[in-house]
Amino acid sequence: MSTPSATRVRVIAALVMAPFAIGAILLLPTSWLAMLAALVFLVGLWEWFKLAEIDDTLPRTVLLTANLLLMVLLVWASRGSPDLVPLRLVSLLGVVWWLLALLWLLRFSFASNHETWARVFKLAAGTLAVVPAWCALGLIHASQPNGHVWLLIALAIVWAADSGAYFAGRHFGGRWFGGRKLAPRISPNKTLEGLLGGLAGGVLVALVGASIVGAGLAQLPAVFAVAVATVLFSVVGDLFESLLKRHVGAKDSGDLIPGHGGVLDRLDGVLAALPVFALGKELFGF
Repeated sequence: MSTPSATRVRVIAALVMAPFAIGAILLLPTSWLAMLAALVFLVGLWEWFKLAEIDDTLPRTVLLTANLLLMVLLVWASRGSPDLVPLRLVSLLGVVWWLLALLWLLRFSFASNHETWARVFKLAAGTLAVVPAWCALGLIHASQPNGHVWLLIALAIVWAADSGAYFAGRHFGGRWFGGRKLAPRISPNKTLEGLLGGLAGGVLVALVGASIVGAGLAQLPAVFAVAVATVLFSVVGDLFESLLKRHVGAKDSGDLIPGHGGVLDRLDGVLAALPVFALGKELFGF
């Protein structure tokens, strides 16, 4: 349970970060936003390597450089593709990965030891989480019309889901489902009531945002469905990072952000949500 002072620090940090993130999304061209996002995502990946027990700086630097080169290669390959096919394929791969990650969550002890093979799985998981999410971010922002606003809506869905889950969990946790937890071995504080609160918050923001950006009434059911999937996948991303932390006995992925832990602690749900939102937006054409 957070203390009042810890909660205050958390809120202040969020209020400081939010204007910069929103301003970058709405004002920067896609190329510049993609570079800025790559920096943030790679910091999160650096923390992921720590959770995968890659403790030495040199191996982590080599692995990070390899992922950066993969991003550069994808941009280069997409320059000759008017439909940005390489980015779309990698984003779709991200959706497939998070479906597999759901199976991983059901097998709590998989890759939980400290052997080399377990690290390999977790390192591959890091690339499959971070690179497709970065591709999806670029695709959403570059989409026409109003791609920058749709990206803000996608992120706001995750932020609202986090806030809705926190509020519902604190006020209603344990009351509606007989005290049953969402994933007690992975994240004991998450409740089913919190999940419903997160769904309500994320869907509400999606529908309001879509209406503001000009989505027609006939498109709102599709927005609703994509928002539900986006929230659910963001929960999978959150739980997966919690699983990694449980395996190594860590509370946070880092301490870079006051009151929030590491960058990965803020990105976990976003990494899973963005490929799903990008795919849904593509399929339904909103």
